[in-house]
Amino acid sequence: MSVPHDWIPAVDAPPGPPREHVLAGLRGTDEGPDLVQLLTPEGERIACPAYDAHVADVDTAALQALYRDMVLVRRADREATALQRQGELGLWVPLLGQEAAQIGAGRALRAGDMAFPSYREHGVAWCRGVDPTELLGIFRGTDHGGWDPVATGFHLYTIVIGNQCLNATGYAMGQRFDGRVGGPEAEATMCFFGDGATSQGDVHEGFVWAAVYDAPVVFYCQNNQWAISEPNERQTRVPLYRRAQGYGFPGIRVDGNDVLACLAVSRWALEECRSGNGPVLIEAFTYRMDAHTTSDDPSRYRLADELELWKLKDPLERVRVHLVRGLGVGNDFFDEVAADSDALAARLRAHCLAMPQPGPERIFSHVYAEPSPELDAQRDAYLAYHASFEGGAE
Repeated sequence: MSVPHDWIPAVDAPPGPPREHVLAGLRGTDEGPDLVQLLTPEGERIACPAYDAHVADVDTAALQALYRDMVLVRRADREATALQRQGELGLWVPLLGQEAAQIGAGRALRAGDMAFPSYREHGVAWCRGVDPTELLGIFRGTDHGGWDPVATGFHLYTIVIGNQCLNATGYAMGQRFDGRVGGPEAEATMCFFGDGATSQGDVHEGFVWAAVYDAPVVFYCQNNQWAISEPNERQTRVPLYRRAQGYGFPGIRVDGNDVLACLAVSRWALEECRSGNGPVLIEAFTYRMDAHTTSDDPSRYRLADELELWKLKDPLERVRVHLVRGLGVGNDFFDEVAADSDALAARLRAHCLAMPQPGPERIFSHVYAEPSPELDAQRDAYLAYHASFEGGAE
């Protein structure tokens, strides 16, 4: 069969989708009229009849607590980034700009719920009682995660893109099979992933199984606009939340820089799942203000103007402004939060500097539950090779 000549691209044709597809993608992934928002970037509280009831209990003290969460999580993130730059961590995955999306969702979870993170959910970890010091071992290479997933309701970090969607779906199916859906003690599962993960097969398989078995799982996509170096228009032609329609369950887009809206939408979605009406897809429309990881250079693929635009939507600033102008909160509170964040940063640094330096044999530890002759042989060969260099045995 011959191929028509007009199907064959020119040799010097630029890579990527046609221009009209790119433009359609840009229009399709704009914030749009369906965005749920309760607190504007200017700090103004606006009415939202569909979701106001889900945050009716959030008084001044509760909003102050949410603000404190975001400030402390941001400070821990900035300190960990500095530690990596100083050679104390092998890698760090910044969450700068996504604090509201994570704290809002994390505080919506109940004790019996289960959360499945990717590798950036430091804010959700904070909400589930995982101390920031427990995250450092992963990025220093001393452990695979220092917390108990059962006790915290927070699974270990998942490095493989999108794989946690399968794990979360399976866990949620188990919740349904065990009769933990419906009633006052009902549970739900929440799965966190980024916009880039929506192009992975594991995510779509999770969607399919969750839909077929009515699994009580909230798929929480933090759309931070960049899948490492690929923008949204290279991922989809339609807004991500609308993909849920193809699987037969609800999808909703929320302002991911609005902690109040993220809390309200997450509470609604989790209750839907606990009541047996799951699954639900939430797209938290936010922005990654820092690099994908500390090994990434975002200046190579995105414009400074874009970053400056999103700075105006900072999730912490809108809450601070509302607390001051709308609720009359004074400087004493903000000074106290700043002091707490300084103390957390100092404690995080001291803990990191006191951690052991992992030896080269560490990468072979705890790979299998049982001893493996093949792995032992690989370890011995590698350590002999390592020791053959000057100072290699140190």
